[in-house]
Amino acid sequence: MNTTMITVIGVAEILLDVIWWVIIVQVILSWLFAFNVLNASSGAVRSFVVALDRITAPMYRPIRRILPDFGGLDFSPLIILLAIALLESRILEPLKMSYQFG
Repeated sequence: MNTTMITVIGVAEILLDVIWWVIIVQVILSWLFAFNVLNASSGAVRSFVVALDRITAPMYRPIRRILPDFGGLDFSPLIILLAIALLESRILEPLKMSYQFG
């Protein structure tokens, strides 16, 4: 039972890390588009950005409904990243420790 639970916690950590990096890449690419560093007419880059937007939009949507409008700033990725960090440090780590040493 302990090894199964540790494996489940490890998979959850990996999934949260993947989501973390997808959000980081999506934010950086949005900045590069905003400052015209990347060409928006490039088909491959555009399709990659659209795919990242489709992955992250369901996570951002509930937060965007709650947050007030800050003009051109979108704080929903930051809130998701903070939630992931809290989830990993306050829930997954103590669970992992309790199953490893408990």
